[in-house]
Amino acid sequence: MFSKTNNKSNSSSGTAAEAAVRSAPSILSSDMRITGNLNSDGEIQVDGTIEGDIRTKILLIGQGAEVKGEIVADSIHVHGTIHGQIKARSVVLAKTAHVVGDILHEDLSIEKGAFLEGHCKSISKSTIQKDSLNLVGNKATDAGVVPVNKDVKPAVAVSPTAQSAHQPPKKTIGA
Repeated sequence: MFSKTNNKSNSSSGTAAEAAVRSAPSILSSDMRITGNLNSDGEIQVDGTIEGDIRTKILLIGQGAEVKGEIVADSIHVHGTIHGQIKARSVVLAKTAHVVGDILHEDLSIEKGAFLEGHCKSISKSTIQKDSLNLVGNKATDAGVVPVNKDVKPAVAVSPTAQSAHQPPKKTIGA
């Protein structure tokens, strides 16, 4: 019961990644306004305004907070306003949440009183893991740049009258 042996090996074991997740959250206060993307391997609490994408493990959007951009996280709790797509394993919309955008999720909880304008789609764990593993991400894909196939020719729009002028004459039977 009151032994003198210390069992420090259990409490001190752990990886640096686990330590980062257990560290104190990064808090963006209500008077903070950020224009740009946020990337973190830990927890972020937003009480201010962000115009940009957020990639993190755990995200808490406070009641007075506003985010305009895409969010990729393992877990997100929304009490404030989001304009943009949410992609997360676990999404909780509190009664004060106001979300305009699609939610791609594994688990979704919406409290009575929450506002949601967008589509909700359940996605597989592998899809979310692919995005969450690249939290810092590839700069080209983060900027929305997608490789282009150079063999693809641009489409040309043709008006209906111009299109009918180029059609071969129809053959009539018996003429």
